[in-house]
Amino acid sequence: TASSSGSKAGFIVGRKCKLVWEICSGSFGDICLAISIIKGEEVAVKLGSHNARHPQLLYKSRLYKILQGGVGIRHITVVCHGFFWDLALKTSFCSRRFTMKTVLILADQMISRIEHVHTKNFIHRAIKPDNFLMGIGRHCSKLFLIDFGLAKKYRDNRTRQHMPYREDKSLTGTALYATINAHLGIEQSHQDDMESLGYVLMYFNRTSLPWRHEKMSTPAEVLCKGFPAEFAIYLNYCRGLHFEKAPDCMYLRQLFCILFKTLSHQYDYTFDWTMLKQKAAQQAASSTGQGQQAQTPTGKQPDKTKSNMKGF
Repeated sequence: TASSSGSKAGFIVGRKCKLVWEICSGSFGDICLAISIIKGEEVAVKLGSHNARHPQLLYKSRLYKILQGGVGIRHITVVCHGFFWDLALKTSFCSRRFTMKTVLILADQMISRIEHVHTKNFIHRAIKPDNFLMGIGRHCSKLFLIDFGLAKKYRDNRTRQHMPYREDKSLTGTALYATINAHLGIEQSHQDDMESLGYVLMYFNRTSLPWRHEKMSTPAEVLCKGFPAEFAIYLNYCRGLHFEKAPDCMYLRQLFCILFKTLSHQYDYTFDWTMLKQKAAQQAASSTGQGQQAQTPTGKQPDKTKSNMKGF
């Protein structure tokens, strides 16, 4: 475990990875960048706090094990008081607004990730942009769902008995993306995860959500004005679900899939950030080429010996 004061760089965690630097910290521990001693790869490590009142990391690790096998659910290994992913995960935001093509590709994967959690008899209850991350390397086109600290079992594994309806619950999750029912103190179920996802998608479309206390009086058509009708259809469907009714995820995916085809997009996993990286790389290459050309006298070939020197 790392010291609570000073840099964590250089600490060895569970004899498996070496900490490089701290990425961020939260109520139940810190997330650090590390190098896997076995594979030599970059990994994200979560270190639990000894002072945490609730064993959140242990709970999360158990949830990850239950959810194993689903696409977009990372494999974890328990290490000391935390756990790590065998790949470092990341998310990219392009001035907070995505193009319609990127939003629709993400929507397809997001619905699938949440559906998998539901099939394992859990609801996530913390659907927000921060908890959807993009992989790197060979997983760069794959979306991952993380952070199951607020996840709750909604039905019994054996009997399939659904948890009871209640109206005396405190708000769980991030208020900006929380559902109308969650704000009203109603026990969350399937539809809450899916409705929250609708708000996340509109956040990507709009760059912001136009409310604090006006969510209950904001029709889906008003929120989604100026965007394809499918987004309002999606939200109205989720808002209208019965407490114990599982959402038809096939229908919801098809809703966006048909829109994707109608707009003549290609499902090539070229996201907005992919285009930005390619553009930046091209500009850098062009800049380097122009710099070298400016140093070359007209009519003469560049001096290969000098061009291979360090710094050129």
